[in-house]
Amino acid sequence: MPMQQPLTYHAFVELAGADPAVVGLVLKGSQAHDGMATGHSDHDLYVVLADGAATELSRFTGHRTPELDLVFVSLAEFRAAGMPGFERYALARARVVLDRLGGGIAEILAAKARLDAGEAFRDCAEWLDAYANALYRSVKNDRDGHVLAARLDAADSVRFLLELLFALDRRPRPYNRYLEWELARYPLPGWDTRTLLDTVQRISTTADAAPQRALFARVEAAARRAGHGAVLDAWGDDLRLMRPPT
Repeated sequence: MPMQQPLTYHAFVELAGADPAVVGLVLKGSQAHDGMATGHSDHDLYVVLADGAATELSRFTGHRTPELDLVFVSLAEFRAAGMPGFERYALARARVVLDRLGGGIAEILAAKARLDAGEAFRDCAEWLDAYANALYRSVKNDRDGHVLAARLDAADSVRFLLELLFALDRRPRPYNRYLEWELARYPLPGWDTRTLLDTVQRISTTADAAPQRALFARVEAAARRAGHGAVLDAWGDDLRLMRPPT
């Protein structure tokens, strides 16, 4: 008996394209980011089924190989995926392979790529406070000679900072793997991409207080313009340690 060949991405797309229960196919991950795929990259594919539909393709539920990773969801589940959640960025930059809803699948992805105004405002307040907290701890530990603690807190502050900057632009933060890819194509308004990346790299690796304070000065100004002055003012006199010396 001949050995059964592994299911390939292109073979599955052909099968799904012939099945009316499938209303959408969405490719995410490195294969959906131009220039990011490597020889180790599989195809991460969402298979979107009409609500309540049955399909023989369900036999592939949980299918995962080095070539192909399938996720079966109903249309309702697909609308909710990543809203909120870690999957949001992956879907925000995903690629539509099949859309039987006359552009409806693309519209769902576009909605995931843009935070609404209320959501963005709430998220910014949360990330700003977290960023200030980690920054304060880092510069205080640097002052007191706690080198490892300062570096760990600095690395935390960069994570919260990036969440904040993307939320200020009403976008989900990209995964670290795609940060440079994202900023090269979609820069953050008001920020020079190369300077920002160089600064966060320096902060993450050295915990140098000077660039942390200089960066905070810019972030504070942007946050106050966006209406988050109350979050900053709640830090009171501790802001002096975060700001550049006058």
